[in-house]
Amino acid sequence: MENIYLDHNASTPIDQEVVNEMIPYFTNQFGNPSSGHWASQDAKEVIDNARGKVASLLGCHADEIVFTSGGSEANNHVLKGVYTSLKQKGNHIITTKIEHPAITAPCKYLESIGAEVSYLEVDSYGRVNPEQIKQEIKDTTILISVMHANNEVGTIQPIDEIGEIAKQYGILFHTDAAQSIGKITTNVDRMGVNLLSIAGHKLYAPKGIGALFIKRGTPISPLIHGAGHEQGRRAGTENTPYIVALGKACELATEYLSHSDSIRELRNHFWNELLKIYGEKVVLNTRLDYCLPNTLSVSFIGVEGAEILSKIPEIAASTGSACHSGNIELSSVLKAMGIKEHVGIGAIRFSLGRTTTKEEINRAIDIIRERI
Repeated sequence: MENIYLDHNASTPIDQEVVNEMIPYFTNQFGNPSSGHWASQDAKEVIDNARGKVASLLGCHADEIVFTSGGSEANNHVLKGVYTSLKQKGNHIITTKIEHPAITAPCKYLESIGAEVSYLEVDSYGRVNPEQIKQEIKDTTILISVMHANNEVGTIQPIDEIGEIAKQYGILFHTDAAQSIGKITTNVDRMGVNLLSIAGHKLYAPKGIGALFIKRGTPISPLIHGAGHEQGRRAGTENTPYIVALGKACELATEYLSHSDSIRELRNHFWNELLKIYGEKVVLNTRLDYCLPNTLSVSFIGVEGAEILSKIPEIAASTGSACHSGNIELSSVLKAMGIKEHVGIGAIRFSLGRTTTKEEINRAIDIIRERI
C-alpha cells in the first residue's frame, strides 16, 4: 500500500516547477552575484527578480525583502537585531507561550543578557487576546512578536488587531509567518507588521532558504556581519539557486491561494469522517474557523499519540506529545492551551498539501478505522 503524506506543516515537497527554475544555477549559470563581470550579471538579475516575487506575495517593496537561510535565522535576526538596535530605548519584548522555538529560544538568550520578555497566555483554542497585549505594554517595550498561525494546531492569531495596537503605541511588530505563507493571505500593510519571517521549506521551496520582510525605516541591526550583501543587512554570498527557488515558490503561492477552499473542504471531510467513527472519543484541539485551511489537530481520547502513529506507519503525521523515560509530556503549545493530559497525550496533527487527494484522505480514514 502506498504511503500518504499528511505532514505538510513540518515540510513540503519541492514543487517541480521550483526544481526546474533552480537547475541552471547549479550548473552553467554559477557566477557570484557580487562580481562585476559577465558571469555575475544573470545571477544578480534573477535574485532581483526573485526578490520582487516575494515582495509581490507580501504586498511590499522589493527592497524590504532580505534573503536568509530559513525561518529560524529570520526570527533570530528580528529579536536580536531589534534588541541590539533599540536597547538604549528599552529592553521589553512581548510574545506568547505558543511560539516556535525559533522565537522562544532567542528570547531566553536575550533574557540572559538583560532583556525582559513577557510570554502571554492563550485561550483554549490557542488564540492570544489583543487586549492582553495592550495591558502588557510598558514605556520600555520595543517589540511585539506573535506568530501568524501556529505550526502545531493551526490556530490563526488576530494579527490585524495586534498590528493596530502596535501602531497606536509606536512599537515594532513582528510575525513569524512560516506556516501561513501560501495558505492564507499575508499582506503586510493589512496586518500592520514591521517585520515578517518566511521559511522556504513550508512553501514548496527547498530547506535552507527563507526571507525576512523589514519595513522601510525599521531600526534593526544585522545578525550576520561581513561584506555588504543584501543592502548591508545580511552578509554572505547570495545562494542564487535557492533564492530563485523561493521566488518561484512565492509566485506559485499567489496562484494557489485561490485553491484554499478546496483544501479546507478536504480537511473538513477528514474531520467529519473521524467524528462519525469515534464520536466523543475524538476531539478537535482548536476551532476550525480559527484554523489554517490545511491543518487538522485532533486528540484520540485514551490513546497515546506515539502509539497511534506506530500503528499507521503508512501515514506521515505528527504527535503533540512525547514519551520520556515512560512519562508522557505534552507539547508547550498544548500545555499553554490548557488541554488536559488525558486528551493531549492522544494529539495528532494531520496537515494537508496542494497535492493531497480525496482518495488519499479516504484511504487514511480506512487505515485509521481498521487499526485505532
